[in-house]
Amino acid sequence: MAFTHEFSFTAANAVALLGWALLVLAPRWAPTRYLVLSGALPLLLAATYALLLGTHYLGPHASEGGFGTLADVARLFKDPWGLLAGWVHYLCFDMAVGIWQSRDARRRGLPHLLLVPCLLLTFLFGPLGLLLYAVMRQTRPAPTSRKPSADAYAG
Repeated sequence: MAFTHEFSFTAANAVALLGWALLVLAPRWAPTRYLVLSGALPLLLAATYALLLGTHYLGPHASEGGFGTLADVARLFKDPWGLLAGWVHYLCFDMAVGIWQSRDARRRGLPHLLLVPCLLLTFLFGPLGLLLYAVMRQTRPAPTSRKPSADAYAG
């Protein structure tokens, strides 16, 4: 099996899908705590992003694109490895937001079934899920204690 951008895309998607499935379907299961709520899967995606970014900027397309204009940003994504780096960036940050939502909801006592639509929207549409959760979390004020409960980390 060759290490191609298509293979890497499939592998990154599988990692993300595993994380999201665990967050939605098994939020209190020990493997969810160890793989997802600990940050392990997003950190794996972050390391992948770093490798992809390094490969892109050390490769033949290093001088293409930038962040000064929309056209410059579009040029960054003309190279499949650059496009893959951008995709992994989204996967990593969306999962980090989902983890925060899960931990925050548990701390606030928000039922998991109410959190699920927020998680699904975050997985599929990023900021829309964050927006929904920001509205929903207003229904459950944060506990008054400054010290997080042990259950907040228990998964």
